[in-house]
Formats: sequence, structure tokens, C-alpha cells
Amino acid sequence: MQARNDSGTLSSSSLQNPFQTFWMAGYECTDKLNAWGNRVDFLEVTGHLEHIDADYQDIQQFNIRTVREGIRWSRVEKKPYEYDWQPVAGMIRRGQAGGVQQVWDLCHFGFPDDLSPLHPLFARRFAALCREFIRFYRSLVPDGILIVTPINEVSFLSWLGGDARGTSPYCINNGWEVKYGLMRAYIEGVAALREIDPGVRIMTTEPLVNMVPTLEADPEQIAQAARAHQDQYQATDMLCGRMCPELGGKPEYLDIIGLNYYYNNQWVVGTGQFLRWANEDLDPRWRPLRELFLETYHRYGRPMVLSETSHPGEDRPGWIKFVSRESAAVIERGIPLWGICLYPIIDRPDWDHLTPWHRSGLWDAELDDAGIPTQQPYRRVLNQPYAHELREAQKRIALAKEKAGPAQISLNARVRL
Repeated sequence: MQARNDSGTLSSSSLQNPFQTFWMAGYECTDKLNAWGNRVDFLEVTGHLEHIDADYQDIQQFNIRTVREGIRWSRVEKKPYEYDWQPVAGMIRRGQAGGVQQVWDLCHFGFPDDLSPLHPLFARRFAALCREFIRFYRSLVPDGILIVTPINEVSFLSWLGGDARGTSPYCINNGWEVKYGLMRAYIEGVAALREIDPGVRIMTTEPLVNMVPTLEADPEQIAQAARAHQDQYQATDMLCGRMCPELGGKPEYLDIIGLNYYYNNQWVVGTGQFLRWANEDLDPRWRPLRELFLETYHRYGRPMVLSETSHPGEDRPGWIKFVSRESAAVIERGIPLWGICLYPIIDRPDWDHLTPWHRSGLWDAELDDAGIPTQQPYRRVLNQPYAHELREAQKRIALAKEKAGPAQISLNARVRL
């Protein structure tokens, strides 16, 4: 079943699942400036660059051969329009050696010191980066599928840097301006990528959220919450040209829709209060994950991926059970949900303080009593309850795929929410 999109047509190539495995692993790759103005590099902090061969070998016991990685723009472009691709080259070679498909983030919250999304040359610099990345990548890997996420979580990054002063450009009340600048760069970046390689696949990765009013809300507060909920689609609406068409968005730029969903992605507008992810108190405002998936699919009619999901601490087994059940229900309805990415697959610390470690990965860091890794790069410890439940989740998804059978695509179909 396929819902109609803006163009009314979908190319046969865009309907082909390009992922090597349904289950994916995401390595935290941010190179952002944190709340204190310090540059963090989580491929270094987590030891993934040193452990990359072992990390890729570890995931294969769970039949995971597709991963999300990042180039770290601030490391690649130290001077304007001058690029050092050697660290990325090493990662590409390790992926090839390990039989791993790498999906590449070009901007994962970080950009060079002399740039911010409000800089007048931000879009031009990013488009140049995209053009040079794909030339470089194809010089190493001439053939085969390439999947790229130009800018990770535009919605979150525009809030963090434009309203919460959590990263560059450290603003308040400028979230829309930052989002507009990011999407100008995103759209120019997609055009640059496809100028060099028309077949490159684009995977957006935006938060999937549910924003609700208070229980005692008046009509205006209810309407305000509804507007806030709809605003989560602004970035993807701009990408496909529904919104701000002057930026040059096109329907074909919206390719694979990645949705990032965590335990705190449903909240009460204006209060800072989160709805409990398991909904033990039966809050009528809480919405099942399957319903949020269907809302997105009904809006765009594009294949989807749960591109980030995890839970810290002891709730990890319960979380993956919940996520897999909701995803299986969507798959059984014939909706093209193409994958689930466990993000982060290995533990990582807080961005701003570099402690505590979140205990949210399939592999934990071995920590001492003070919460500090016992060695660098840190030793990975498989979380056994999470691992057990992940294997059960994989069986659940396999059964759902079997029930769904071969995908039957109908451009005239409508999703019933």
C-alpha cells in the first residue's frame, strides 16, 4: 500500500529498499560545539575510530551490516574549501573490509569554527562540501548504492542553536531563522550531490514527536499545541517544496524518511512535562508509535526508517520490545518501514559535561566507581538483557514481514489513521 505524494508519481528506483539489513547500528558521530563552546568529537570520545574493526565485527552477531556514520565536517574542512578526507577514507576502507554498508551523515550538529547556519555563505560552503564528498567517495567506491543524510535533525538543531543557546549560533528566539538557513543549505546540498551522482539516495532524519496541550487547556491552548505538533514537519515540507518554495525544494528530494524516536518524544507544550513512554497511567493524550508512523506516511507517502531509537538504563529491554511491537504492527499493514537503527549502538557520555555516560547502547562502557571509563579507548560490555530482547525483537519483525508478504504498491491507496 502506498499513499500518494505531491508529485503523484514515484520512480521505481525510489521504491527499492537500498539497505543491506533491516536492523542497523548508529555510531554517535557529533562534532558539535557544546553549550560551553567546546568542540566535542564523539567518534574519538567513544573510541569508535580505534575500535572500528572490532565494532563492525561485534554487530554481525546480531545480523547487523548497515550502520550510520559521520564525516565530521569540522574535521574535514579546516580551511574554507580545503578538505582532508583521509580519516573518512580510513573508515570507508574498514567498512569495505568488514562487509558493512555505511550510511553517511555530512553534518551531525557540527560545522567549521568560522560558520553557523546564519552565515551568508553557509549554504554555499555546505553545497561545496557535498559536491566534494561525493566525488571523493566515488573515487574510492565507483559503484553501488550510496545513502546520505545531508544534515541530521534540522528541527532539533534549529531549536538547540536558535532557541536554547546549546550550540552555535547560541541564539534565543531565532529558531526559525536557523531552520531556514539549515534548509537552504540542505536543499542546495541535495542538488550538489545529485549533480555528481544522480542515483544517490537521501535519508532525512528528523524527530518524530507528539506535542499535546495540558488536560485543562482552553481552545486557544489546544490550537497552539496542534500548531506546535504540525511544526515538526516544517523541515521535510521545505525539502519537498510544500513550504518556502523559494528555497528550491522538490518532491523528489524527499526520498527515504528517517524518523528519530526516543522515550521522551511526547510532551506537554509549554510545561516541560513528558508523557510516560509506556503510558501506564493511560493518559488520553499519549499516542502509540504506530499511529505516529502512519501519520507521517499518510502525509508523504514515502518509505520510512526508524533512524534513531534507544533508552537509557534498565528500561532498554522493555523499550526495544515496545518499539519492535509497534514497528511490526506497521509492517503487517503493508507500510514500507525499511529499518530500525539502534542509536547509539555503543554507549556515549553527555555532550556538555562528558559525564555521565548514558547507558543507552547495546554495548556499555566499562566504568569505574566514579563513572569514568576504566581505559581509553573504553572496553565495550554487551548488555545481556538488551541483547536477549533484541533477538526476540528481530524474530518479531521477521514474522511481521512474513505476514505482510511482498509489498503491493498502490499510488491511489490512502492510509486510514
